[in-house]
Amino acid sequence: MKLLFDFLPIFLFFGTFKVAEGRREWAAQFASEHLGFLVNGGVVGASEAPVLLATVVVILATLAQVAWIIARGRKVDTMLWVSLALVTVFGGATIWFHNETFIKWKPSVLYWVMGLSFWLSQLVFRKNLLRALIGEQLTLPPGVWQRLNFMWVAFFAFMGLLNLYVAYSFSTDTWVNFKLFGGIGLMFAFTVAQGLYISRHVQDAAEAGQTPSA
Repeated sequence: MKLLFDFLPIFLFFGTFKVAEGRREWAAQFASEHLGFLVNGGVVGASEAPVLLATVVVILATLAQVAWIIARGRKVDTMLWVSLALVTVFGGATIWFHNETFIKWKPSVLYWVMGLSFWLSQLVFRKNLLRALIGEQLTLPPGVWQRLNFMWVAFFAFMGLLNLYVAYSFSTDTWVNFKLFGGIGLMFAFTVAQGLYISRHVQDAAEAGQTPSA
């Protein structure tokens, strides 16, 4: 359920874009009438309407996520605050300037911020961020924690570059598909690969901790 909640803005972005893409003229008229005050010039063209409407939806969805968590008296994760800030700034620029390039940069910047936080926590503060997040559930040697941490740094750096490659090399429709299926799929595959790597070291640690029977 939490996973669905976390990815809800992406699902809504995808769904809104696909619906508007199939009805561009209607989408342009709707956006111009109801959202023209947010757009430079007040008029939204048919070619740009789908991504602009999807951008508005993803901003509102992320705001709703934060509001829901606060209303339930829970702490909002730092990365969700960062995501809200980025989607508001980059999404707002996309809407105002009629330019989808800004929102296409948002995932890359978020990936790099996440990777940088993992890297700096280890390099500057001597704190393994991954261990701080899941260390209570796992017992691993310090060297393994360090390797896992830097694996995430490398993965986030790669994902940021891959997002820009798709954004600049293919159509917006292809980028939207990649944002949902490619991004989530690669994240899932990487998590599974790390799980397999961790399972080996958890088993080794358990065997090392066993005492010989008399």
